[in-house]
Amino acid sequence: MRKEIIDSKRIVIKIGSSSLTHKDSGDINYRKLEQLVRVLSDLMSMGKEVILVTSGAQAVGRQVLRLNTIPEALKKKQALAAVGQAKLMMTYERLFSEYNHTVAQVLMTKETMQKETTRNNAANTFDALIQLGVIPIVNENDTVATHEIEFGDNDHLSAFVVSLIDADLLIILSDIDGLYTDDPSLNKDAKFISYVDKLTDEYFKMGKETSSSDLGTGGMRAKLDAAKIAGASGAHMVLMNGKDVTKIYDVIEGKEIGTFFKANEEEDFDIKEHM
Repeated sequence: MRKEIIDSKRIVIKIGSSSLTHKDSGDINYRKLEQLVRVLSDLMSMGKEVILVTSGAQAVGRQVLRLNTIPEALKKKQALAAVGQAKLMMTYERLFSEYNHTVAQVLMTKETMQKETTRNNAANTFDALIQLGVIPIVNENDTVATHEIEFGDNDHLSAFVVSLIDADLLIILSDIDGLYTDDPSLNKDAKFISYVDKLTDEYFKMGKETSSSDLGTGGMRAKLDAAKIAGASGAHMVLMNGKDVTKIYDVIEGKEIGTFFKANEEEDFDIKEHM
C-alpha cells in the first residue's frame, strides 16, 4: 500500500499520443478518450483538483486532414497542430460537459517557464481556474514552438506544470507498465521496478531516449527526468500503462500499480536549473 498517495489532492495526469491513439491507424481512440474523461470527472466529484496534460494535437490534425503520416517539415507539423488542437479541445469540451465540468485550454512553451513574469502569470491563471472548479487542459504550443523554446515532449511539460502549481501527484499514462531494468520488448530478462525511493544515475542508465510509438516523442529517459523534476518540487509520481485508464482509481487508492517514484523535495528548488 502506497499510503503517501492516498491524501493527494492536486493531481496532474499526463496522457501521451501512444495512449490516445489506435496502434494500427494512428487515429484518436475515442472510446479511450471517453473513459479518461469519465474517470477524471469522477475524481473531480471526489474533491480532487485535476489538471490534464494531453498530447494528440498532431495526431488529430493528421486525421482531420486525412494525411497518411505526420510530415517532417516543422511548419507543416505546426499547421497540423493548429488544426488538431482546435479539434482536440472541442472533443474534450463536449465530453467533459456531459459530466457538467468546464475545461480551459492552456498552451505553453518552455519560454513560459524561463521568464519569471510569464511563469508567475501562468501560475496565477492555473490557481484561478482551479479555484473556479475548471479543469485545465495543457499542451505544448506547437504552433509557435521552435527548437529553442519547445519542451519537446509532454513528459517534461507535465513535470513543469507540477512544479508550477505545487501539485501533490503526477500520473504519467504510457504504453509501458512502468520502469524496467532494461527495455522489456528487447530483453526478456528485464525486471520490473515497482518502487523508486530516490533517482540515481543507475536508474537513468536504464532509461532509453526514444518512444516505442511512432507518434510519441518522450522515451523512458524523459519520464525519469519528469520524475526527478516532480520529486524535487515535492510531488510523488506514478508511471503506469495507459491501456486501462480506470486503473487511475487504483493509483489514488494507494494500490501498487505501475512504478512509484517517491518525492524528494529540495528546499532550494529552482525550476530554471532543471530546464
